[in-house]
Amino acid sequence: MTIRAFKRGSCREQTSLLPPRIEDYVDATNPVRAIDAYVANLDLAALGFRHAGRQSGAGQPPYDPADLLKLYLYGYINQIRSSRRLEREAGRNLELIWLLRGLVPGYRTIANFRKENGAALKAANRDFVFLARTLDLLGGELVAIDSAFFRGDASKASITTQRKLAERLRALECDIEAYANALEANDAVEAEQMPSSIDCKGIRELPTPEKLAALVERRTRTKADLDRLEGNGELQLSRTDADARLLTKGGHTVAGYNVQLAVDEKHKLIVASEVVNDGNDSGQLYAMAAAAKAALGVATLTAVADAGYYNGETLKACEADAVTAYVPPAERNQRLAAQGRFGRGDFHYDADTDVYHCPAGERLKPMNGRKQDAAGKLQIRYAARVAACGSCSLRAACLTKKAKLRIVYRWEHEDVVERHLARMRDAGAMMRRRSAVVEHPFGTLKCRAGYRHFLLRGFDKVRGECSLMVLSYNFTRVLSIFGIQGFIASLAK
Repeated sequence: MTIRAFKRGSCREQTSLLPPRIEDYVDATNPVRAIDAYVANLDLAALGFRHAGRQSGAGQPPYDPADLLKLYLYGYINQIRSSRRLEREAGRNLELIWLLRGLVPGYRTIANFRKENGAALKAANRDFVFLARTLDLLGGELVAIDSAFFRGDASKASITTQRKLAERLRALECDIEAYANALEANDAVEAEQMPSSIDCKGIRELPTPEKLAALVERRTRTKADLDRLEGNGELQLSRTDADARLLTKGGHTVAGYNVQLAVDEKHKLIVASEVVNDGNDSGQLYAMAAAAKAALGVATLTAVADAGYYNGETLKACEADAVTAYVPPAERNQRLAAQGRFGRGDFHYDADTDVYHCPAGERLKPMNGRKQDAAGKLQIRYAARVAACGSCSLRAACLTKKAKLRIVYRWEHEDVVERHLARMRDAGAMMRRRSAVVEHPFGTLKCRAGYRHFLLRGFDKVRGECSLMVLSYNFTRVLSIFGIQGFIASLAK
């Protein structure tokens, strides 16, 4: 027996009479077998994938969408998202060679599949949630809702705001005026045919009619962009990705999208997801809770979210749809507290008599008519008597010097908020459950899987890619719960 210092592989030139099969390189516990079994059980035509219901015809046949879906599912599970990298892996990765049976699609075919099947990928993601429901992996009692910013395929410089456009338009108008004045001075000097120094203050280059025309053209484009924003009510304009926006949170700005997730408590599976371009979460609570409720197929649901989701109208919508919401209330009247004055929380409402009691014990009665605030809510005004406020010992802590009486505004559906505040008094444990449930998926998506940005542009494509991310996350979670063979056996049933 020859004693060797190290282990040696087989000779590359050795002829093998019985070459190993590709099947032998993929054992029974390899995740690609679960991917193959799962996609084989999908009705791709019903989900809306292109060419899924194609019949035989003349010409070169396309790739089966089932194979391309397997390729992408494998890629996103293994942090391979680029279509060019997927093409390379399909030709050299034994797992993919087994999964695709030796097919090597071109990168354009791979990329087009993802771009053209955004809605179908969303449907496949919803279908997997339904599968998890049938496998009894969803609790259906409590969901935690949260969001995170993901960078889009656009730079910060490619997105401008209405304010920046207005400032740029003013600057261009000033430059045009300065150029025009300089050109007139230059023409006057040439007409007199005498040397003179031209006053080009504010002009960095020698003024010419061509440069002036270029400035006028830039002003025209900037004015058109500004008119476009003012016409559609938008505050930002993106030239690279029309749907991407500058989103700011905690002093950090991202050019991209806001990803919303609703996570079921039982196994931390994502039951609903959405992509928006609004950096403010206050209007997203009910939409996400309703989507989670529909996905879970339950009549009632408990939803928990952080303070960024606090909004009276969404709380009202949740209550009307049998969703019990737990959201920390936003701090109000901080300006008055900073001034050492009584805030709205210092006035106590008596529902029986429909009056407010001020800190001095005076009653504030409802005024006739209702007033609409900046958010469109109808507010009921409760006012004290002028005489009572004029002689009140606490006047300095309640009113300004010019004010004659104190008025308190109450939303017409304030009772919804009051019931919610009463529920939140002992909600510390519930909020700790929220962190344990929803922070885990975001950490997994961003840190382990590396999903920090989108590769596509536009809502339809980005939402499809987000669904692919969520599907890959849920798929991995289910495999860790059931095991490879257990999951395949469950599919067979």
